[in-house]
Amino acid sequence: MRVITGSARGRRLKTPETYDIRPTTDNVKEALFNILQFDIEGRRVLDLFAGTGQLGIEALSRGAKSALFVDADREAVRIVRENLKTCGLTAEVRQQDALSCLREGGVYDLIFVDPPYDAGLYAPVLDTIKSVDNLSEGGIIVCEARREQALPELDAPYRKRKEYRYGKVKLTVYTKDGEETEKG
Repeated sequence: MRVITGSARGRRLKTPETYDIRPTTDNVKEALFNILQFDIEGRRVLDLFAGTGQLGIEALSRGAKSALFVDADREAVRIVRENLKTCGLTAEVRQQDALSCLREGGVYDLIFVDPPYDAGLYAPVLDTIKSVDNLSEGGIIVCEARREQALPELDAPYRKRKEYRYGKVKLTVYTKDGEETEKG
């Protein structure tokens, strides 16, 4: 697993020795960042269920303004910190439950949601983002799930934009429309 491009390009990222953490494959990560290529620079990123931190690290490497990495697992938090150091990047890393982090507030431009597939967390996380209003106008949420996993629609101003399938994985992109988009 490596950083694809940007300031940390080519740096190898540490992965867990156990399989409690399921890192996004390089192919899916590359496809994801091709989708987001013009929506990263200067953005505030939230990497929920961070695992190895590779999605937030890739965003920072490509010019994101800041990133918050959140994972409930102590080993994951340790790996994220090591990977940030390896890449020469700085960011806040928290060992915390994703829902409690969201409930604390904070507004982000780009939120990665990649929970354990069978944990039943997609709907609660998306509902919390909407109710707390953690996403900025024009912001983007990207959920990684199993290909067959149905992800919920969200009420305006949130909208499910598109789903992309890569083998056994599905990426679902949500956005939060601004006032101009809602009127027009």
